[in-house]
Amino acid sequence: MKKKLLIVMGIIILVFLTVFAYAYFIGTKGLVVKEIKITDNTIPNNFHGFKIVHLSDIHYGRSVKEKEIKKIVEKINILKPDIIVISGDLLDRDIELTNEQQKLLTEQLKKIDVTIGKYIIAGNHDYDNGIDKWQIIVQDSDFINLNDNYQLIYNKGTTPILINGMSSNLHKHMTIEQKLENHFKFLKEFDNPDNKTIKPAYNIMIIHEPDFIDEFKHDNFNLILAGHSHNGQVRLPFVDKLVTPLGAKKYHSEQYNLGNTNMYISSGLGTSTLDVRLFNKPSINFYRLTTK
Repeated sequence: MKKKLLIVMGIIILVFLTVFAYAYFIGTKGLVVKEIKITDNTIPNNFHGFKIVHLSDIHYGRSVKEKEIKKIVEKINILKPDIIVISGDLLDRDIELTNEQQKLLTEQLKKIDVTIGKYIIAGNHDYDNGIDKWQIIVQDSDFINLNDNYQLIYNKGTTPILINGMSSNLHKHMTIEQKLENHFKFLKEFDNPDNKTIKPAYNIMIIHEPDFIDEFKHDNFNLILAGHSHNGQVRLPFVDKLVTPLGAKKYHSEQYNLGNTNMYISSGLGTSTLDVRLFNKPSINFYRLTTK
């Protein structure tokens, strides 16, 4: 009996080590592009076919290093996006980048080619690592810091869309109401009959932790792009309940239909806490906006 027990324990340990080795050496490698068609009749005709690349949770310095970030940038440039958005956690709280690593990351992000703009918000790890360093990388790589702010995007016409950003809500430096103040103040200007500016017909929100959408009127936004959950960094077949971080307990899967609002959550590119990914390859979301 004792011998059988030892054999069973040995098999269990061997299986565990095999799975861990796969998750560490293979699960974190490769790059999947998830192509998603977003059809909405509120999208202006001049944005039909508009291309958005969505990255999240790079956690640079962990499983994503020099080789990986170069492949990511190469793939993005093949897709030829109109805009790119990064929904937080470019950096990792446990990785102190050297000057050389910071320079390389900045150079690679700067090489990303878009026709209109590159946008980014800060995740909780970006704050934990040091938001000053994050801001320097963002500025030097020609990204637009969209933390708690908005920008109009024009494309082949006079009717714009509105892109909004919300920084990590796990850092209570501002309330959600304060973060959205600029957005709603801008929209209120269209109540003035003297305002001749064309009102945006389609609103996009970039947020890091998806659970916080329940704390504001998310139906004011047609499209929400989030990160943080990694869609469950370690996944098991036929298991719906994933181990996900605070801020992604309710919303953690790839996509949600919330009335007139569509939310997509990136599974991310890097790793957090443990450098393993299981049944969840690093990925890029690639959206095409269509009017029909």
